[in-house]
Order: sequence, then C-alpha cells, then structure tokens
Amino acid sequence: MKNLFPILLILSAAGISLFLLKDQFLGSSSTHEVSAVGDPSASAGSKEKFDYLAAQTGNTCGLQLSTVSNYSDDRRVQGSCCSKMDFHGYQEQVEGLKKFKDLPFIPSDPYDISGAQAKQLFSFLENIELNPAQQAIYNEAAKISDEGGPCCCKCWHWDAYEGLAKKLIVDYDWGAQQIAELWDLSSACGGTHDG
Repeated sequence: MKNLFPILLILSAAGISLFLLKDQFLGSSSTHEVSAVGDPSASAGSKEKFDYLAAQTGNTCGLQLSTVSNYSDDRRVQGSCCSKMDFHGYQEQVEGLKKFKDLPFIPSDPYDISGAQAKQLFSFLENIELNPAQQAIYNEAAKISDEGGPCCCKCWHWDAYEGLAKKLIVDYDWGAQQIAELWDLSSACGGTHDG
C-alpha cells in the first residue's frame, strides 16, 4: 500500500495537467467564457458595449436579407459593416435614438440587432406598399440622408431600414426629415457621426 501512494499521486497530477491543457488543444466549451474585449451585456452606448461591438465582425457589406432571414431569433448582427466604429459617434447615435424608445420596433443600438428584430423590419419591407405621395417622402429622405438612403451599401441593413421607413411613413405619417434623421442615427457603417 505504501508503494501505491506515489503512483496515485503521479496519476492524479497527470490528470489535473491534462484537464488544464485540454482547452489549448480542443478549445474551451465552457459556458461561462468572457469576451476578451468589452462586455456584450453592457448597456448600449457604454464604453464596455462599444469595446465589445467594435471587435465584432458579424455585420458586413455583403450580408444580405436572405441570409439574415434564416438566422435564429436570438442570433445577433453585431459590429460595423464598413468603417471602424468611433466611440463618440456611437454614443451620439445611441443617445439620439432614445427619443424613439416608445416605438419598440426601432432598434435602440444599430450595431447590435437581433435576428427577430431584423426579421420584423424585413416584414415591413415586404408587406407595406407606398403610394406615390409616400414614395416621394421616401425618395426625399434618401436625398437628404447622410448615406443617400437607409445605409451606405445595399445590404441587409438597407433592406431592414427601408422597411422601417415604410412603416413610419404609412402608419405614423413621418416626413422625409424625420426618416433621414432616423437613418442617420441608425447607421451601422462605422466612423464618426455628425448628428
């Protein structure tokens, strides 16, 4: 029995070493992993949320409605599509969007949108038709908006925010200036915001 103790001690130490090294070789499957950058659960507009979102690459110019429509409701489109995010610009956008908090279908953080919310905006795009007068409001909004429309590129975000504009024009009588302001505040292209 006395000779068995050193062997058990060695086997125990080897088991602990293998357990600690498994993540290096197999990848961690832990559910309590914390992001190396920022905090995904921090409040919109905070430095911690900005740090997290600025490191995300799920939003790209090439990401289309057809792809995002197949996302699960809880999957998120995060980060900027074109330019590096700017903290001051991000804060201005989130602060500016607070005035629309009574309309829950307007995303409060354009750099962090759930699949469910994107699909809701796509449904507005597909199901709402503009009459000629309403289309004129939409066209004017596109002319005066910073990006020349809902986004800087014809991607999922363009389609989602075109749907949002249709909803607001038809059901809430929004004018071109209001739509353009919302689009400018909701840009997910990155860079600074002159709001």
